[in-house]
Amino acid sequence: MSDSSLQDVVDALPDGVVVADASGTVTVISRLAATWLGWDGASEALGRPLGEVLRLKSSDGAAWLTCNSPYVGLTTRTAVPEQSWSLPDGTEVLVTARLHRDRPRGEVTRLAISIRSGRGRARLDRERSDLVATVAHELRSPLTGVKGFVQALLNRWDRLNDEQKKLMLTTVNADADRLSRLIAELLDVARIDTGRLQMHRRPTDAGVLVARIVESVAAGTKRPIVLEAADDLPQIHADPDKFTQVVTNLVENAVRHGEGVVRVALETQVEPGEESIPAGLLVTVADEGEGIAPELRRRVFTKFWTGGRGGSGLGLYIVHGLVTAHGGEVTIGDAVEGGAVLSCTWPTVSDDNLGL
Repeated sequence: MSDSSLQDVVDALPDGVVVADASGTVTVISRLAATWLGWDGASEALGRPLGEVLRLKSSDGAAWLTCNSPYVGLTTRTAVPEQSWSLPDGTEVLVTARLHRDRPRGEVTRLAISIRSGRGRARLDRERSDLVATVAHELRSPLTGVKGFVQALLNRWDRLNDEQKKLMLTTVNADADRLSRLIAELLDVARIDTGRLQMHRRPTDAGVLVARIVESVAAGTKRPIVLEAADDLPQIHADPDKFTQVVTNLVENAVRHGEGVVRVALETQVEPGEESIPAGLLVTVADEGEGIAPELRRRVFTKFWTGGRGGSGLGLYIVHGLVTAHGGEVTIGDAVEGGAVLSCTWPTVSDDNLGL
């Protein structure tokens, strides 16, 4: 590979790359790495000593090359593990290195260093902190209730009448259900984040499932819920349990945070210019509340975002993950009545997704 081709390759990589030879002289450096390390260009850093080029400092001001000494030490060493270092401008980066030898236990002939932004890890750390804080907060309230009522039952069992016992046990049961829902949400989030979401797709009658969802949610609220669905809706190719979870979440969210009538609609999407060929099924849930401001709509589907309305902040993140996993999309708009309308699309049954 020519030098120009090699330079094009390292410049195309998402991480910064620095390669030094056996003498510690820089032979390859990507444009990104040169910029991060404070050089005007890759050509300016080439041919210089690695210690001069690699302007990385630890929290106490030590240099990467001094701390790790890749050219000395155990001859069985093949890598330098990922570590956090600071660029000249103070930005955190994650640095790892690979030691190449011409023979086992031989001298280091080439050192390849990878530098990547630490923002991803910082974001992950923040998400983990948010997770711990959210879980602790969400668990504390129901657990406190369970503990209090169980303690009261144990201490005052003989002095409580049947109605009081029933009320306490009913409350404990509701708190236990709340804990179960939170655990289920956390498991769903973990599966979505790790790509381990199991899908059991099959032809599904969305109209029947949505009718059951509306009936179930309406039984637990005084808010009117109206279902609008045509009789000739196509079947969708989806996991019926995941579809039910998504629509239930959307309807309950409209009931909990919206106002007025909640309207649930099912509409067939068609191929452009082919009105007889269904391209998907559109499910919309609208309310008559204040709506969701345009500048907040992208944040609604992020983890732990509650908008100050309480809850775990995981529901709509899970909705987005489940719909996306089916090949659909979720959008937020303004309802005709002035509230919010959340729409999601689902693939319909076709020869392609049935493997025919």
